[in-house]
Amino acid sequence: MATPGTQYMMQAGLAAGMSGTEGMHPPHAKPVDPHLSDPVNMLPADLTPDSKSRIALRGVNGKEVLVPYLSIGAWSWGDKTTFNYNPTRDLPRIHAAWEKLKSVGLTFVDTAQSYGDGESERICGTLFRDMPRDSFVIQTKWLSTPDMTNTLMQAGGPKSKLKDSLVRLQLDYVDIYLVHGPIHPSNISTVAKGMAECVQSGMARAVGVANYDTKEMIKMADELAKHDVPLSVCQCEYSIVRRLPEVSGMIRECRKRSICFQGFASLAEGRLSGKYSRLNWPQQSRRFSSYPMHLLEPTINVLKSIAEQRHVPLPAVALNYSINKGVLPLVGVRDAGQAEQDMQALGWRLTEDEMKQIEGVSLQGGRSAFMQHG
Repeated sequence: MATPGTQYMMQAGLAAGMSGTEGMHPPHAKPVDPHLSDPVNMLPADLTPDSKSRIALRGVNGKEVLVPYLSIGAWSWGDKTTFNYNPTRDLPRIHAAWEKLKSVGLTFVDTAQSYGDGESERICGTLFRDMPRDSFVIQTKWLSTPDMTNTLMQAGGPKSKLKDSLVRLQLDYVDIYLVHGPIHPSNISTVAKGMAECVQSGMARAVGVANYDTKEMIKMADELAKHDVPLSVCQCEYSIVRRLPEVSGMIRECRKRSICFQGFASLAEGRLSGKYSRLNWPQQSRRFSSYPMHLLEPTINVLKSIAEQRHVPLPAVALNYSINKGVLPLVGVRDAGQAEQDMQALGWRLTEDEMKQIEGVSLQGGRSAFMQHG
């Protein structure tokens, strides 16, 4: 089972500076230096991803894991601390959203052992019930904190925790298994051995890391290679108001090594959804990219203008931006309405001029010493 209180431990980490712009880090708005940016369009000119398009992630022995260009973040599913989850109210909404996402083939879900102390994984298990195993992709994360299991078992920690995840998910294997953050008690070579064992045992098809910095990511890739297992995924916070992984060179390094870069908090925990304003802030527990809302008004105004001209929801514009930059965005979905909005990020592309407009009001963001290195 999940270690009791893990969601509260993660929340304490957020309050202590896990987010790159909150906690120990005072909110600030640092514009992006255009000399450090990648080109505005990183996808091939003739590629316009839709809900049926797939990205090939590297697995072992040449076996690829095929995923959509958009992933559904399941942190809010079961999490009472940050998202005030109420099963009576929220579970029917999650099921309705899932039916809508299934109808178009957007069935790539990102969860974690810490989300709701395992409740998110349990909810995912109910959603997958009676679905063909090749009709969805599930990505979960090893809770790498220095608890009793990870401290005593060392390299055995990832596999031990994954066994519990599989019980909650009601599955024989996960498609992708990530290290949740660089806060594990063991060194990277030991963690790599443990993650490789998860793949070699058939419990995971591919592995990756989350919240690592570039040097840590490269070290993990090199250590996994010693076990003939590729590093398939690198996941960090990325959005229009947190482009640090791009300007730091991390995404370029991922591209060079055929590692899929995933960006979580793609809508800055709702701040880029159009729902909030200087008079209506998100709750304080949503700490990723938690700038004061008045600092984000120039960004939101540009997104709103483009959305109105294109007759699409504002979140679709923000997500389409990430996709154009060669990022696979993760976006939280709590109901069918949000699913409908996010689905509209696919099937079209922002023009180069629209991308430049957005980049003119984008922000760099920061990192923290505790969890968010990348």
